[in-house]
Amino acid sequence: MGISYIPFHYTLGDNEYADDCGKTIKPKELYERMLSGEDSKTSQVTVAEYISYFERIIKSGHDVLHVCLSSGISGSYNSACVARDELKYEYPDSKIYVIDSLAASSGYGLLVDKMYELKSGGMDIDELYNWTEENKTRLHHWFFTSDLTFFIKGGRVTKTAGFVGNLLNICPMLNVDFEGHLIPREKIRGKHKAIKRAVELMEQHAEGGLDYADKVYISNSECFDDARKEADLIEEKFKKLKGKVEIYDIGAVIGSHTGPGTVALFFWGDKRVD
Repeated sequence: MGISYIPFHYTLGDNEYADDCGKTIKPKELYERMLSGEDSKTSQVTVAEYISYFERIIKSGHDVLHVCLSSGISGSYNSACVARDELKYEYPDSKIYVIDSLAASSGYGLLVDKMYELKSGGMDIDELYNWTEENKTRLHHWFFTSDLTFFIKGGRVTKTAGFVGNLLNICPMLNVDFEGHLIPREKIRGKHKAIKRAVELMEQHAEGGLDYADKVYISNSECFDDARKEADLIEEKFKKLKGKVEIYDIGAVIGSHTGPGTVALFFWGDKRVD
């Protein structure tokens, strides 16, 4: 689509990498190295990096409409806002909009995809900014994991709860709330039930219910077969989808926190209110 992006960073073992959508390190290698014991740590984009990135766009003769990873899981939005405010003094005639997506992973992607569609349809930057701010909480994220190892390691699940969860084959169902935080919602025993439950939640929240007629994204961390089963079930139940369900890999920065075994579902629906 010709949309530029500025990458987060992650450290794997002793080396730092840019999260470049799997070009440098493929997802399979990332999880293999994590499972073998290598630490993976992540870092957000700095204010200085944002200033340099935005300035290049402005100097090329364009205004800036930047969409950030959810402030509920990252401080990148605040850094981008600081960069915007500094550049406003130097480039007072340029428009620099920064949007807190309140989204992550392929939910973030689905939002940008919709924005591109609206821009291509004729929306100017001001209209697009206002539309996004008004509609971004209609984007739903529902995801589960069948392996709690890295949720435990990252402190998102206690060691005791994680041990019991793995022992009983518990797959926690989480979503992103209206403030962009990751919230545990349900405990489901077995990934097959978790897949079915995710589709039920889509039916409950999707715009138009079973008549949903927009795009659906699924992202996964090295568990494509599970993602494919969920996609098949969605395509079977929702007959008016805008194309097939699109399946993507979870990126390295998000994957460093989830580890393998996570399946995430994204669609447009009612506004997130809690």
